Order: sequence, then structure tokens, then C-alpha cells
Amino acid sequence: MPSPPPTTTPSSTPCPFCKITSQTPPLPPPYIPSPDSPPSTSTPSDTNTNASAHILLSTPHLLAFLDHAPISRGHVLLVIRRHVEKASAMSVDEGQALGAWLGIVGRGVVRGVMGADDDDDEDEIGDWNIVQNNGARAAQVVPHVHFHIIPRTDDVPEVKARSWTVFGKGQREDLDEDEAKVLLGRIRRSLRREVERVRVEEGEGALKLLLGEGKGGWKL
Repeated sequence: MPSPPPTTTPSSTPCPFCKITSQTPPLPPPYIPSPDSPPSTSTPSDTNTNASAHILLSTPHLLAFLDHAPISRGHVLLVIRRHVEKASAMSVDEGQALGAWLGIVGRGVVRGVMGADDDDDEDEIGDWNIVQNNGARAAQVVPHVHFHIIPRTDDVPEVKARSWTVFGKGQREDLDEDEAKVLLGRIRRSLRREVERVRVEEGEGALKLLLGEGKGGWKL
């Protein structure tokens, strides 16, 4: 796999997401921590510079972790490792990694939050937002490319007239640490099932594309 372009240096204060990525190296394929392993890092989050990062996915290009000030239960951030401020500066490799993982992480997060079984119909387990902001005028808080995956499960009111809760600062509460531990295990298990689903439904070629160079065998 080609090396990513040089990292863009933040212009002012240290980037909180860069601190997370620097302390969280890529994991071996399938890049998902064991459900019972610890959060992995104690570093900043999207809105709180003294929070723990509850790691869900750690690939050569991407990192996913629970948002420390979630809009809804199971709110996850999917972050580009390299420091770039806007999506327009992403490399082709980074774009391909995002394209491969975004749907898988979305399904895994929602299924994990809902406690869905493998046999459940995806259309019946809930909805979710995928939000990505570019620049302060577009409500970007941390100037480092990241995607919000926000479950809209049955316990979340409809937001027909409250789009500002997604695109602005909105209604957010600190992540409860006890709940975070439960969510962490459930979502990690769900993500591992989603990777296995790729193998079963789309074949080894799709799995190889998802995992990149993916050396050696691995077990779910």
C-alpha cells in the first residue's frame, strides 16, 4: 500500500485527534480490539480535552471511538489518522479506506447499540446519521477530518425540526463511563460480525479489499 501524503501540521493548539492517533497504533486485521480489552488510550475527544478514547477500530488509515459528548447513545467518531483539516485534502488511499469502512462501522454501531442479532433485518433495527463538517462555518469543532455516526434508535425522539442537534453543537451530555464499557464490548462484537458478513456474503476478494494488505490469518 502506498505511503500516505505528508501530515499537515496544525496551525495553533495541538490537535486532540492527532494525540489519539499517535497513541493508538494500527491493530492487526481485522483492526477491531477484542470486546473485553480496555479502552486503549486516555486522550482527548471531540469536545473534551481530558477524556478517554474508547477505541472501536484502528486501521492504518482510520480510527473509530466513542464520542465523549454524544448526541445519542452510541455516537461514534470515525477519524482519518493523518492530520488534514477538510475532506478535500484526503488522499485517494484515505478515501478508499473510508468508503470501505463507513457502511460497516455504521451497521456495526447501530446493531451493537440495539443489541441486534445476526438474523435481524437491518431495516428494522433503527436509523442513523452520518455527518461530516468542513470548516468552522460548517460547525466543525476539531479541524481534523472526522465523521460522526449517530444512531437514531427507538429511545431517541424524532428530530424533524431539530437538525441543529446534528449540524451545530446541539443537545449533548458527557458519556457515562459505565455505559461506555457496555457499549464498547457490544459494538466491538458487532463490528467483528460485520467483517465476517463481508467474507460470507461478498467473498474473500471483498474481505481482502477491506483489510488492505491484511497479512496472515486472523480469528473473529
